[in-house]
Amino acid sequence: MSVRVRFAPSPTGYIHVGNVRAAIVTWLFARKHDGHFLLRIDDTDLERSQDIYEQDIEAGMKWLGMNWDDKTRQRDRKDRYDAMIEKLKADGRLYPCYETPEELALKRKTQLSRGLPPIYDRSALKLTEEQKKSFAHAPHWRFKMEAEPIEWHDLVRGPVKFDGALISDPVLIREDGSPLYHLCSVIDDIDYKITHIVRGEDHVSNTAMHVQMFKALGADLPHFAHLPMITDSEGGKLSKRLGSLSVKDLRENEGLEPMSIISLMARLGSSDPIEPFCKMQSVIDSFDLSKFSKGAPKFDMEELLRLNTKIIHETAYADVKARLTEMGLDNLDESFWLAVRPNLNKLEDIKEWWTVAHGPVTPVIDDAEFIAQAANLIPAAPWGPQTWKDWTDAVKTATGRKGKELFMPLRKALTGMEHGPELAVLLPLIGPEKTLNRLQQKKAA
Repeated sequence: MSVRVRFAPSPTGYIHVGNVRAAIVTWLFARKHDGHFLLRIDDTDLERSQDIYEQDIEAGMKWLGMNWDDKTRQRDRKDRYDAMIEKLKADGRLYPCYETPEELALKRKTQLSRGLPPIYDRSALKLTEEQKKSFAHAPHWRFKMEAEPIEWHDLVRGPVKFDGALISDPVLIREDGSPLYHLCSVIDDIDYKITHIVRGEDHVSNTAMHVQMFKALGADLPHFAHLPMITDSEGGKLSKRLGSLSVKDLRENEGLEPMSIISLMARLGSSDPIEPFCKMQSVIDSFDLSKFSKGAPKFDMEELLRLNTKIIHETAYADVKARLTEMGLDNLDESFWLAVRPNLNKLEDIKEWWTVAHGPVTPVIDDAEFIAQAANLIPAAPWGPQTWKDWTDAVKTATGRKGKELFMPLRKALTGMEHGPELAVLLPLIGPEKTLNRLQQKKAA
């Protein structure tokens, strides 16, 4: 069987770490099996859906390196939904209900007070045609659940069972006639021949309803895989900040590498260890959906940052050259990249190294006499990794200074800062001419 999967985000907000995990796992599963990946925009909520969020979804996926084989929008498929709705009405599986939200709330409250489950009582099925006509408002429509066992073997959770008699008939059509997510999703999955559905475990109860909808429409069931919800690093519910952490934030504000996110999400919640990957194909080759468990995985931002650092340290110059040019560092060559790469946490960190090495820098000279002595002891060219130690050893011997009293004045004179990149690496990049020039500047005012 050819694998056909879909990622179905709603364009009602920026794509975040929670739903991008489902996207990554689904996409990797498709590519692992040479399958078909559908990007489906679930925009039945016309009031909240916005083009800017759809654009963000696409931009985020492209940035992460995930392409799609086909794309569809639910708002373009109304005619198809209407046809299937008429079929379900004709078959008696969709029936009209006229209760107001207030009346339904009172029913639920009464049931709960009696210790009963808040299941719709199907009183609408007892209405006569005359009674239906007496209502001034249009009905909403519910799907009639069959009182029978609902079972499937989940690819993550294992055997799952529900009793259809204990599930309230879900509302599938609003009073304005617009269909809700559940029915549209099932119809789409049938029409696009989806074979595997990967989504969060918060959809498990929805899936129980969907199983009966598939059957009511005469379709075979796809395979289901419900991933556990991500917790914070302490195992608790994600904070609002982390829970809404968007791919846009990770890309623009955090400055992370896309492969750090791919590396984390591809293994988070599986029995395979989390490790940094620089190439997508390596992630695809090692991906195995069967290794995911139903235990809640922990999302740790610090772990993501560590992965990012490791990936930067393994990234070849050829793979970042174009990006460096975009950053205005088109003169940055491979030797400079290899020299500073071990000291980078994010690619943008290289800007500081470049500026300190090439300027402009305003030296800060607080002790002109000491700096003059140091300038006279500058080692002869060529300079290399040992130059900084050789120089500071000579200055230490000549002046008697050591520790911070030795290093800080030199750092301030060379970089204009009290902190920054390691001078052992920087000094050869600055070079003898710029070093001497900075040391011979006048004392700062």
